[in-house]
Amino acid sequence: MFIKRIEYEKEKIINLDEYPYNIPCLKSLDVLEFHKPVTFLIGENGSGKSTLIEALALSMGMNGEGGTNNFNFATKNTVSPLHQYIKVIKTPNLPQTKFFLRAESFYNFATRLDEIEKDSGGIFGYYGGKSLHEQSHGESFMAVMKNRFGRNGLYILDEPEAALSPTRQMSLLILMKKLIDEGSQFIIATHSPILLAYPEADIYNLEQEFKKCVYEETEYYQLYKLFINDKERILKELLQDYN
Repeated sequence: MFIKRIEYEKEKIINLDEYPYNIPCLKSLDVLEFHKPVTFLIGENGSGKSTLIEALALSMGMNGEGGTNNFNFATKNTVSPLHQYIKVIKTPNLPQTKFFLRAESFYNFATRLDEIEKDSGGIFGYYGGKSLHEQSHGESFMAVMKNRFGRNGLYILDEPEAALSPTRQMSLLILMKKLIDEGSQFIIATHSPILLAYPEADIYNLEQEFKKCVYEETEYYQLYKLFINDKERILKELLQDYN
């Protein structure tokens, strides 16, 4: 464990009615504790998952569009100022490596790698040996995680399932288990019921004021289960107005 908790310093914000401070989940946030090697943040689109994940990564010195604290680029300055008011309380342990991986800006990250390789050469060796643009989205995502993630690392992931097939999501679970056994910590924003199934992880629902919930209580699990078990009825109800 490297991050013990984060504290939201609301008292320093001039106008809490401005974005992103007016996101409902942030109004209820004071302290968020991290007790397990894997912590998931869940919630509907717009609930604030990616905004909070981004702020945490920036607070830990990582680049807002992805990468480590050695990456310093911005295709477009779209990061929110929330990180200025997030105080990270760390454990005495220091990660050997850190990485922020987000599906939304992965193309920009891969392009920056190509630029560095062209200027200096050799960086592809850390990412599987070839340009991430020469691989599919899912292949390049897995190449980063398999080659760049290592023991005693801190890994912040923003909706990784956007790039990964169900099979590759299961491969990610295997990789996570290996890295966690080697002392790593994961903090992940996700919609994936496959990733959420990781054993003994903490799951925080941002739509319910950071309420901690168990896997079977998550909307993702319940909706997927309902659809798979009763597909015909669900489709009939969803599409009846178009017959």
